[in-house]
Amino acid sequence: MHKNILITGANGMLARHLSEQLEKSHSIRFLTRRVTAKNEYLWDVKNKYIDPEALKNVHIVIHLAGASIADKRWTKKRKDLISSSRVAGSLLILNALKAQGIILDKFISASATGFYGTVNTDEVFNEESEKGTDFLSAVCNEWENAAQMFFKSRVAQSITIIRIGIILAKNEGALKKISQPIKLGIGAGIGSGKQYMPWIHIKDLSKVFEYTIKNNLNGVYNAVAPQHINNIDLTNRIGSVLNRKIFLPNIPKFVMKVLFGKMSSILIYGSRVSSKKLTDLGFTFEFNTVKEALDNLFIKK
Repeated sequence: MHKNILITGANGMLARHLSEQLEKSHSIRFLTRRVTAKNEYLWDVKNKYIDPEALKNVHIVIHLAGASIADKRWTKKRKDLISSSRVAGSLLILNALKAQGIILDKFISASATGFYGTVNTDEVFNEESEKGTDFLSAVCNEWENAAQMFFKSRVAQSITIIRIGIILAKNEGALKKISQPIKLGIGAGIGSGKQYMPWIHIKDLSKVFEYTIKNNLNGVYNAVAPQHINNIDLTNRIGSVLNRKIFLPNIPKFVMKVLFGKMSSILIYGSRVSSKKLTDLGFTFEFNTVKEALDNLFIKK
């Protein structure tokens, strides 16, 4: 069924790919800080403003906006922005919908596998696992609690929360940052190299969002590929597809901490995360393995 879908984070990688996936069946509009197209509408989280036209006749809101966790060192100011940009954005939309008396069919909020904490452990986390105890898990928990308010306040008939792993996309995002030093012949594992890196191909991630809409899935879902891979194995596989040998020793933890401060935790720690809940409901990944994903992203067909 055709829906009017409003997406936040218009300039982000995921919003662009997701809109391409959804516009085949739905009408897409965006909230953005700088309007450049007819289907874009102004919002300003800091000044608590949303163009009221953005919400007229909207059926679904997909909230992706949030300051990047990996672009700058985690100063107190940066940590406050990482948290507030997600939570305040959710609450701004919530209050605007209330003011206009609009009830959504569905509110979909991004979250992250960081909900489970940046830790190295043998545990395989699923949607029922408890949240972690560090900064990122606290941010994800607050973000998800804000999403829950849409249902509790009866502003949305249902909500879906999608905990996203590392997104693999061509020439952008995490994969670009990881592959650049490898292309230059200076790639190396990080820390022990044994930390797991829950990942997903951008195409599969867009399909996860579409699947939750098409099948009206409620609740929390991990959006990660079925294959678990650790840092050194991923580094070696990227090197292999790029025809670059990984010969340098792993970068020690203390070096990462000196370079990146507290933000280094997202690089030197990581655990396995399960997507069984999604696949049990019938979702099929196009890219089940890292090899399939990297071949698709790097090898010219």
